[in-house]
Order: sequence, then structure tokens, then C-alpha cells
Amino acid sequence: MPRAVYVLALGIFAMVTSEFVVAGLMPQMAEGLGVSIPQVGYLITAFAFAMSVGGPLLMVFVMRMRPKPALMLLFGIFLAGNVLAATATGYGVMFVARLVTGTASQAFFGAAVSICAAMAAPELRGRAVAVVLNGLMLGTLLGLPLATLVGAAYGWRSAFWAIAALTVVAALCTVRGVPDLPRVDRGPVRQELGVFRSPRLWLVFATSTLVIGATFSAFSFLNPILTGISGFTPGAVPLLLVAYGAATLVGNMVVGRLADRFALPVLCCGLVLNLLFLTGFALFAEVGAAAVVCALGIGLVGVTMNPAMVVRVQRAGSVGPLVNTIHGSFITGGIIISSSLGGLAIDAFGLRAPLWLGAGLALAGILTLVPDLVRRARPDRVPALTGAG
Repeated sequence: MPRAVYVLALGIFAMVTSEFVVAGLMPQMAEGLGVSIPQVGYLITAFAFAMSVGGPLLMVFVMRMRPKPALMLLFGIFLAGNVLAATATGYGVMFVARLVTGTASQAFFGAAVSICAAMAAPELRGRAVAVVLNGLMLGTLLGLPLATLVGAAYGWRSAFWAIAALTVVAALCTVRGVPDLPRVDRGPVRQELGVFRSPRLWLVFATSTLVIGATFSAFSFLNPILTGISGFTPGAVPLLLVAYGAATLVGNMVVGRLADRFALPVLCCGLVLNLLFLTGFALFAEVGAAAVVCALGIGLVGVTMNPAMVVRVQRAGSVGPLVNTIHGSFITGGIIISSSLGGLAIDAFGLRAPLWLGAGLALAGILTLVPDLVRRARPDRVPALTGAG
């Protein structure tokens, strides 16, 4: 495995930590900026919106650069956004800072995955992507609680300064650890956009949206569900979230090992298991032990499908950075859909509703796999497609 893959994981770790830090510092930020808690919540939405829309637009600009200078430019934009957040004089400035960091974060994700594909042998791409995405898992497992602790101890601005310092470290490691790969001549942007004419690629994108949507329907509301239904104390929830993060780390490594050869079966099994865990959680949420098992199960087979999802997208489209960035936008779309619909569902039907919503999204995700499963089952299928996702 190229050393640069681990360096790219550090960059993603910094960006995921920045993505989640607002959720851990809501009360302090609301007081410091003189706004309400819901207004601070809109800063999370702004980050996600910038990832979905701004990330692909920025990637169109940087994709003509050599990969390493493109990464450094994205690091610079991301650093500027975090410095702006740390020095924000008001809510409007902070809102802009979140748009800047979200845009750079999504573009970096697409560039990092593409560089992985360029450096790793084809049969190792799934494992390489899994290593890079360990930065995402570790951001959930370690980055969020550490940033929250720093912010609680030294003020919320210190958390953004810490992320800025981590960004500088990641950029310096990238200078030393990532080779200066040549620019890939992909022709005009119109040619790069040609792969998006494939209906199958859009169906593959939809699968990714539903996989992540199903998972975040539960994850976004784990705290109130565990305390409001399962009977856990607020002090126990952080420990359960650490266990959840550890489950995602393990699942990501396992899926990374299998993704290259079995992308489609892995996704199918993952969605079926997620459907079972979400349904079990909804039915037995008031039983503490069952709630913990189901929550950890969701962590094990939910967001951990990312390596298989990436391999499948690259086979349906290309390994280019624009495809990977737009795929990231669809993943973010799953988070936006599940968190917004989950909140509405709670208002209408109670705390169990997001779990049933997640089960419905997982079932829809399984249905999006049916055309590929049927194609694989045909006896006259093309041999070269065997094992492809």
C-alpha cells in the first residue's frame, strides 16, 4: 500500500473533524455568536450544502491542475475557512466560513480518492480507498470528541484553531509523502461530463445516497433515542458513540478487503443487515441491550459500505476526480435527506420514526441493486464483468 494513502487519510481526518465540530459545540457557539441553537444548526446545513454544490464546482476548476498542487490549493482554501471561523466576528462571517470549508472538503475528498485510484494497483483500489476513508471513521471516533473537549476547555474558537493547526500538519505531510503525479489529460470538461450520460451511473449514485441516508437516519438521532427510549443516561451516550465509531472502523477495514472482488455482494449484504438492525432497533429500542447491539450493528454495516460504493461508482463511471466528487455530493445528500426527514418524522410520529425511515431507505437501496443483480445472474453475461460492482 503506497505511503501516500495514509497521508491522504490524515487530510480527510482534519476535514471530517471540521465538519462535525459544530455539533459538539452548539451551546458555546450560540452564546459566543449571540444566536439561537437552531441558528447554529444551520451552520451544519451550510457545510453540507457547500459540499453538495460547491465541491463539484471547485473540482471543475482544480481538475486541470497536477494532483499534488491541487491538493495544496484545497488545503489552503480549507485552512482559510477555518481561520475565518476561528476569528468570526458574527454569525454571517461564520456562515461564510462554513461554506468555504465545506466546498474545499468535498473537492479534497474527490481528489484524494482519485489519487488513490491512480497510485494503487486496480486489484488494491478498494483497500486503498478503505485506508483513506479511515480518516473519515477516525474523524467520527476521535476528531469530534477531541475537538469538543478542546472547545469546552478553552473556548469554541480554540477548536477551530486546533483544526487549522491540524490542517497545516496534514499539508506538510502531503508535501513530503505524496508523489508529484503528472496531470492527467482528460480532454475538455464536456468530455469528462460524458460519463454522466450513463443511466446506470445515476442508479449507482442513488444506491450510495440511500445507504448513507439509511445509516444517518439512526445516527443523527442516536442521542435522543438512547436517552429518551432506551433509558441510558446522558453520561453513557459518549461511551456508546465511541463504541459506534470503533464499529465503523472495523467494518471499514473488512469492507475494504472485500470491495475489489465483491463490491456488489458486499453492498447487498450490508443493506440487508442494515435493514434488519434498523428494524430491530425500532421494534426493541426500549430494551437497552438490544438497542446497543442494533446501534453497533448499524455502525458496522452502514457508512462502512463506502469502499464498495466507491469501487462500484468508479466501475460504472470513471476514476476521475469529478466523478468521485459528485459521488461525494450524493453521499452528503443522503445525510441531508435523512436528517431533515428524520426531524419531521419525530415531530409527527415520535422518536422511533427515524429508525423506520432508515429501514425504508435501506429497502429502497436494496431495490436499486436489483438491475445489477439480475445482470450478474444471467448465464450469458459477459465474463469480463464477473465480480464487478
